[in-house]
Amino acid sequence: MPEGLPSNHTPSPGHDIGQSLWQSCVDQLAQELPEQQFNTWIKPLSALVLEDFSKVTIFVANRFKLDWVRAQYSSRISAMLEKMYGQPVLVELAITPRETITRTTSIPLAAEFVSAEEGIAAGEATVSGLPKNRINSMLTFDSLVEGTANRMARAAAMHVATIPGHLYNPLFIYGGVGLGKTHLMHAVGNRLLADKPGSKVLYIHAEQFVSDVVKAYQRKTFDEFKERYHSLDLLLIDDVQFFANKDRTQEEFFNAFEALLAKKSHIVMTSDTYPKGLTDIHERLVSRFDSGLTVAIEPPELEMRVAILINKARVEGSEMPEEVAFFVAKNVRSNVRELEGALRKILAYSRFNQKEISIQLAREALRDLLSIQNRQISVENIQKTVADYYKIKVADMYSKKRPASIARPRQIAMYLAKELTQKSLPEIGELFGGRDHTTVLHAVRKIGGERQQMTELNQQLHVLEQTLKG
Repeated sequence: MPEGLPSNHTPSPGHDIGQSLWQSCVDQLAQELPEQQFNTWIKPLSALVLEDFSKVTIFVANRFKLDWVRAQYSSRISAMLEKMYGQPVLVELAITPRETITRTTSIPLAAEFVSAEEGIAAGEATVSGLPKNRINSMLTFDSLVEGTANRMARAAAMHVATIPGHLYNPLFIYGGVGLGKTHLMHAVGNRLLADKPGSKVLYIHAEQFVSDVVKAYQRKTFDEFKERYHSLDLLLIDDVQFFANKDRTQEEFFNAFEALLAKKSHIVMTSDTYPKGLTDIHERLVSRFDSGLTVAIEPPELEMRVAILINKARVEGSEMPEEVAFFVAKNVRSNVRELEGALRKILAYSRFNQKEISIQLAREALRDLLSIQNRQISVENIQKTVADYYKIKVADMYSKKRPASIARPRQIAMYLAKELTQKSLPEIGELFGGRDHTTVLHAVRKIGGERQQMTELNQQLHVLEQTLKG
C-alpha cells in the first residue's frame, strides 16, 4: 500500500487508491500553504492517476494557471507524491479538457516522464491549434512591447532570427514568470520561418523533451528521436530548469546540443535563472548553456508597463486613458501576465457597469489586488526581509554605520522600497533613519544600474522580490 495513505484503504479498485494518493497530497498542501494560496491555486486542481500509479496528470483551468502551478508548486507536489507512494511518480500538467476523461490507460513505470502523446489525450490540449513546429503565429517581434527591461534580449533574439547559426549560439534568456521569454522565442521562430519558409524549426517546453526521451527509451526508437532533434535548423526550448535531476534527459540533450552546433543550427533556451544558478544540472551542460550569450529579461519598467496596457486595451477594442494606465502600472509591477489580468478585470468591470474607464473605476475593479498589495508590502517588511537575507540586524537599516557589509544591503532595501511601494523618496529616507531624499535617489540609481550589469545582484533581487510578493 502506498506510504502515507489512510490505513482503511483497500488495494482495489486502483482508481480509488489513486484518488486517495492525490487527496492525501492535497490535504498535506492545505497544511503547508497559507489559506489564500491554497484556495487560489491548489484547491481547484483535479488529477487523473493511472491504475499502476506510474503517472499523475494534474488538470489546470488555463495556460496562465498552468505556468504558475508549474513554477511554484510542481516540484513540491512531485516530491510529496513520491514520498507517499514510496517510489517516483511521474507528474504532468495539462489544461482541463472540455470533455471529461472517463478511462485511463496503463503505461509502464518510467524513471522520469511518460509522453503526453501516450494514453491521455488531454495532455495535447496545451498545444491545441498549433502547427507541428508548435510556433504561435501571434507571438511576433511586432506584437512585443519593447523597453529597457527586454531591449537587450530582444536585440539578441532579432539577431539570431536574422542570421541563425552564427553569433549568440546558444542564446540563453532568463527571468521570472510572465516577463515575455516565451514570446521572444516564438518571435524568433516566426521571423526565421518568414525569411526562410523551408527551415526546420521546433518550439517545445523542457517537459516535452523529457517525455520524448522516455518514449524513445520505452519504444527503442532513438533513431527517430535523433532524426527529429538532430536535424533541426532552430530549436527553441522553454524552462530548461526542468531538466534538473533527470540524468538520461540531460545526456540526450547534451548530444542533441552538440549535434546542432556542429551543423551550425541555432539553439535558444529560457530558464528562471542564469546558467550557473541552475541546480542539479550536469556541469558540462551548464558550461554549454553559458558558452553563447546569456541575457536577462527584467520586470517591465513603469513606461513599458503603461505602453503594454494601452496597446493591449486597443487590441481588445478599448481605449485606456494614459492617466489610468499610469495608475494601474504603478500598482501592478511584477510581470506582463499580471498586467493583462488587471486589464481584463478593468475592461470587464467597465462593460458590465456601462461606465467609462477612469482611475476610480480601475480602483474599484482592482480593489482586491490593491488591498493585498498594500497589506503585504511595506518599507518595514522590505527592511526585515533584506536584513534577514544579508544576515545583518534590522537596526542597521536605520543606523549611521557605513561598512560595505551594511551599506550595500541598506541601498538594496532603499531600491526595493522605491520599486515595490508607493512611498516618495523623502518618505523612504525618513524610514531609513531620517536620511535625505538624495541619499535614497543615489541608492536607487546605483542598484538599478548595477542590476543591469551584475548577474549575481540581479538574481539576488529576483529572490527578494519574489519573497516580498509572497
